[in-house]
Amino acid sequence: MPEPFKNRFDAAAVRSAAGHLSRAWPGFDGERFVALATAGLDALELKARVLHIARALGETLPERFEAAADMLEAALAPAEPDDNASGSATSDSGLSGWVLWSAGEFVAQRGLAHPERALRALHAFTQRFTAEFAIRPFLVEHPALTLRTLADWVHDPSAHVRRLVSEGSRPRLPWGLQLKTLIADPSPTLPLLRALQDDPSAYVRRSVANHLNDIARDHPAVVAAWLESHLPDASPERRALLRHASRTLIKRGDVRVLQAWGLGAAFEGEASLEISPEAVLLGEQVLLSITLRARGAMSQRVAIDYVVHHVRADGGSNPKVFKGWVTTLRPGESRTVTRRHALRPITTRRYYPGVHRVEIQVNGRVMTEAAFRLT
Repeated sequence: MPEPFKNRFDAAAVRSAAGHLSRAWPGFDGERFVALATAGLDALELKARVLHIARALGETLPERFEAAADMLEAALAPAEPDDNASGSATSDSGLSGWVLWSAGEFVAQRGLAHPERALRALHAFTQRFTAEFAIRPFLVEHPALTLRTLADWVHDPSAHVRRLVSEGSRPRLPWGLQLKTLIADPSPTLPLLRALQDDPSAYVRRSVANHLNDIARDHPAVVAAWLESHLPDASPERRALLRHASRTLIKRGDVRVLQAWGLGAAFEGEASLEISPEAVLLGEQVLLSITLRARGAMSQRVAIDYVVHHVRADGGSNPKVFKGWVTTLRPGESRTVTRRHALRPITTRRYYPGVHRVEIQVNGRVMTEAAFRLT
């Protein structure tokens, strides 16, 4: 079982940071920082640990923000190479890795009154550990300045900085402050994404795909129009990006998005679904057996997905779409595909007993359904 992320913020990480800061500024009270940062640290969860260490920095760094930013930058390790996408390793040569999340939170709090200097610090931090969380308060409090800065950074030689342009401005970044203005109107970031979608770094392009997928949740027509404009004659790299950006809308069966990928036509034929066993215990799995029988005179390209309607505590249900297959059926062809669907407890879903319906979608349209009982 992987080690919890919260354990990256432990006493050893705090002492290491104190050493780097003391070398950068001999007047830094490293002992006080360690005492403040480690007091009660083990009892805290991930985000609380991040903020706890950030508060300790606030108590021990110079009161003048510019001086504090200078000190943090002087303590940094050398920048990560562009081909290192993890950005999470600690370093004996200076501040890097997870502790910079706390340093970024310090900048996001104290630096809001000094946005230009703060953004320069985040530019440096993100080359050692992502500043995608720390930059978001600046998009809220100083949107014009921050967006102008991001527009300059799309040309930065560091892939880490270019990725920050996209990742830091994602409307619904996991673990991050929601950017409600950009959720309501994503248009300010579209020129940034347009400039980065053909970036030479796959690390950057994946962030662009995730940003577009965020937009798709609230503005599907924007992403459908993006596909109609940018998918024709796209390079293989851009096609992969746009496919990843389309994943939510393909699951939803969005007609325009399916049409952009050549999957918009209604399937001519029949579909059937068999589920075995009909009753299953939590922790077990069911086998889905889906058969399509094509009619018509032309071959048909089809996307097959399935929707599980999970039973809720109140007896209702929540549908969850699972990606299936994309294939081509010849005229008159019959094709059976199978998938084992596990019913294991996970942190993001709680299972309740009852009848779970399963629908089969073909090119976004429900063709057939069956059910199993979870006991």
